[in-house]
Amino acid sequence: MRECDIPTPVYVVDEDKLIENLEILAGVEERTGVKILLAQKAFSCYHFYPLIAKYLAGATASGLFEARLSHEEMGKENHVYCPAYSDDEFDEIVSLCDHIVFNSPAQVKKFARRAKNKSLGLRINPEFSTQKTAIYDPCAFGSRLGTTLENFDEEILPLLEGLHMHTLCEQDADALDKTLKEAEKKFGKYFKSMRWLNLGGGHHITRAGYDIPLLEKNVKGLQDRYGVEVYLEPGEAVALNAGYLYTRVLDIVKNCIYIAILDCSAECHMPDVIEMPYRPPLFGAGNEGEKKYTFRLSSKSCLAGDIIGDYSFDTPLKVGDILRFDDMAIYTMVKNNTFNGMPLPAIAKKKGENFEIIKSFGYSDFKSRL
Repeated sequence: MRECDIPTPVYVVDEDKLIENLEILAGVEERTGVKILLAQKAFSCYHFYPLIAKYLAGATASGLFEARLSHEEMGKENHVYCPAYSDDEFDEIVSLCDHIVFNSPAQVKKFARRAKNKSLGLRINPEFSTQKTAIYDPCAFGSRLGTTLENFDEEILPLLEGLHMHTLCEQDADALDKTLKEAEKKFGKYFKSMRWLNLGGGHHITRAGYDIPLLEKNVKGLQDRYGVEVYLEPGEAVALNAGYLYTRVLDIVKNCIYIAILDCSAECHMPDVIEMPYRPPLFGAGNEGEKKYTFRLSSKSCLAGDIIGDYSFDTPLKVGDILRFDDMAIYTMVKNNTFNGMPLPAIAKKKGENFEIIKSFGYSDFKSRL
């Protein structure tokens, strides 16, 4: 299938770009011995799990369904962390996962006996923020994520094989470097008794300009100082810039400004646009006023605020034009919804110049969620 023939809206995963990212991550693994896991909360398109499994050590889950997905579709190391486990789900999680990370000493005490022969860990909170977006800051005041030093209970140490921390979001290795210094000040006395340390996600390893040598220096430093196995759990870095959302212009209206109504939706198909907020890159377009013709891109939903943003173009948009939003593999398919009865976009893969639909959705997908 050619690009001009694909139905819209549709998410497209670029397999060549995905492989490029995976090769970068595999290089870090080979040079340091670190184990890298796919964080499924960012990218769960399991069609590509066999490919990802060729490069990474496994996957990490945020709960039962993700744990089951990676167990069934990837079949490698399977880690799970959840802020609180449910009684009725925990035994199945144990049957699926080899590494189980708890959020609090109380959860360790409650569930450890039911997780025999599994490698257990505790998420720690170094209380050191390196980012400004509060919604994605696990170290913010009052955060429920991870155990602070004040609340660390040494009675659980014999039950633990590892410590886990996740404090970053779309950041470079300098943020990790600073955070590790703080974490070692607070929790370093416990590191030597551990078999592994998990540094979580948020490492933008595959982004152009990311300081890979500094990341590797920190990984090797932990290995040398404490004799531990080190894990990383990037989600975005696995599929960064490896996906697109193709959409079609359905109508153009004018109310002081020109507004293009698309068959995709920020609210339904790229929620981070509203949640963060986030401005998705649009192929061939510029910022408002940068090019000759500026249009506000919006949706056919009835939500007044369902606006993607203002973009400019060399020529005026017209009904039927196909637009391509970039970096649409991560936090899109995993977060989309059918608000307003909006159809879910199909999912396709791109290999070279060939496009192939791998999943389609219809009315039954909308109805079955209600």
